Amino acid sequence: MALPPLTLSLQFARFDGVAEHRAALPRAFVARCLRHALDREAELTVRIVDAEEGQTLNRDYRGRDYATNVLTFDYAVEPLVMADLVLCAPVVAAEAKQMKKPLAAHYAHLLVHGALHAQGWDHETSEADAEAMEARETTILAALGEPDPYGRSRRARKA
Repeated sequence: MALPPLTLSLQFARFDGVAEHRAALPRAFVARCLRHALDREAELTVRIVDAEEGQTLNRDYRGRDYATNVLTFDYAVEPLVMADLVLCAPVVAAEAKQMKKPLAAHYAHLLVHGALHAQGWDHETSEADAEAMEARETTILAALGEPDPYGRSRRARKA
């Protein structure tokens, strides 16, 4: 199966520790994660930011005054997906450490998560939507060779 075309702009804000995040996010890795999550052609910008910028964007656009791991600003779904994904480096790093996951593995999950949001998936609308989105994320990440981000084993998912 051919993966959809992707026009990608990958941006890193200037902040302490940015080198670790650049190393975890080579352009080819980011593109691969996103393309596996896309159902159609896309133009995406991925921006890696510090806590201050992440908090400002979350507060100004979602009314939530804290830095979150990923924000998706979706502009179009058809004929192609157009969106900005903003990932907050300190939040992503702290979560990866807490979950005892490699930084790149957590970024893979959040890139897929953000790309699904850009295509209209929403886990906040209902429990059924959340379960469907989590299942889709798990399937995509498995195709990328990444483990289930929700920590379920294959046996538990089948039960």
